[in-house]
Amino acid sequence: MTSTLEATRRPARRSGPVLACVSVCTALVVGFVAAINLAVPQLAASSLRPTSSNLLWIVDAYVVVFACLVIPAGAAGDKYGRKGVLMAGLGTVAFGAVVSAVAPNVPIMLIGRAVTGLGAACVLPNCVGVLLHATAPERRPHALAVWAAASGIGGVVGNVGGGAVLSTGSWRTLFLSVALIALCCLAWTARTAPRSARSERTLDLPGTLLFVAAVVALLTGIIEGPEQGWGSTVVLTAFACGVLLGLCWVQVELRVPRPMLDPRLFRSPALGAAALGMTVTFFGNFGLFYVNASLLQYGRGFSVLQAGLGIIPLTVPLLLGTRHVPGLIRRIGTPATLAAAFALTGAGLLGLSYASTMAYPVYAAGLFVIGLGIMLAAPCLTAQIASALPVERAGIAGGLQSATRELGSALGVAVVGTVLTAGFTHHLPADLGRHVPVPRTVQEALTLSPADRTGVTEAFVHGADTALRVAALVVLLAGALVVVGSRRAHRAAPVPPVSR
Repeated sequence: MTSTLEATRRPARRSGPVLACVSVCTALVVGFVAAINLAVPQLAASSLRPTSSNLLWIVDAYVVVFACLVIPAGAAGDKYGRKGVLMAGLGTVAFGAVVSAVAPNVPIMLIGRAVTGLGAACVLPNCVGVLLHATAPERRPHALAVWAAASGIGGVVGNVGGGAVLSTGSWRTLFLSVALIALCCLAWTARTAPRSARSERTLDLPGTLLFVAAVVALLTGIIEGPEQGWGSTVVLTAFACGVLLGLCWVQVELRVPRPMLDPRLFRSPALGAAALGMTVTFFGNFGLFYVNASLLQYGRGFSVLQAGLGIIPLTVPLLLGTRHVPGLIRRIGTPATLAAAFALTGAGLLGLSYASTMAYPVYAAGLFVIGLGIMLAAPCLTAQIASALPVERAGIAGGLQSATRELGSALGVAVVGTVLTAGFTHHLPADLGRHVPVPRTVQEALTLSPADRTGVTEAFVHGADTALRVAALVVLLAGALVVVGSRRAHRAAPVPPVSR
């Protein structure tokens, strides 16, 4: 009883410092996804000697584990205490980053990335849980909007901060820097975050394992497709296993008393539309980050720091406009806000695909338009998901929105990276295109034919343009489905406010 009373008394006086703390923790784990994209050219030329699929896995191993375990980690926070699980996650992030920093080969690198993803999964949903329990009900919409902005800006912070670190050190320095920041956040959390009441929950191990296996199988098919062949046994088996494991996961979740994620939750049209919308938003966002970092370095000759700074136009709407989004939603409604968000994001991605060789201000305008779309989508979808579950299940709410975000990020990197590789190999100069095996990265192509730098760079730009157009098409089509679902949900039953 004492801990419950304490949790209800603290919000008014402690919500500000807690909001700052969880926002920085969130920016760290989200920004790490973006920062590693800047290091892709360095990794490709490193002693690790990664293939194109290895590079995608180095980026995605973190995101896949992050996405798959974020809901169980939210449930663990509900059961064992959100502050404790958040702190354990920050420690795990630091440990995994150190393993990656000292990795002598790709397998050790992937282990480090997976461990770091486990830590990030413990951090993100419990940031939401800690925040909701430390914030007075009337302040929760504002706090969630600020937190959503921090998660959106985190990707840009990762680009800028990662660019600064990589310009003065190697990719190993980047991982060590992340470890140090995670330890600082751990100390800050220990001092600032309040403890919240625990709930009796069982952790769904079978459902978690099936979910992880299904997502890994799906991404294996997507990532290995260009290298193994789309009709190869490996790829077809991966897709078949993904579908089969997904169906098994649904059956298990419908039968266990306390599922990791109850599929019946998605009978709510509002929740289903919001979850899909979050996936689509971050599909476009992190698909862009994967292409943008290398496109600016290879296509425009930017240094790694310039490439990190080059993403800044995307942050301007997030920094200046996010606080106005709740008021806009009240005036025009959620469906109209989401329609504008996906239209802007899709148009921005499409515009970038034609601006890749134009003057940078034109390219920057496309980034700004995408930032407007993310500015509208993230707070709207975050509030919609959070409002669908009671506050005592804040860990599950945080886990669901985090899982959809990170799953969208993983799919964005995998799909966009796959299309990029296919377009790159298709447009290579004839002599390189006939080489067996065909080079699948810029570094491989330049090693074989250093004199063909112009042709190799043009091939990469062609591949990047195609990838951006595919991302734009996915965002526009899937976004239309989200808007239709949201309109239907709001006609049937308006979504209650977050602070109910």
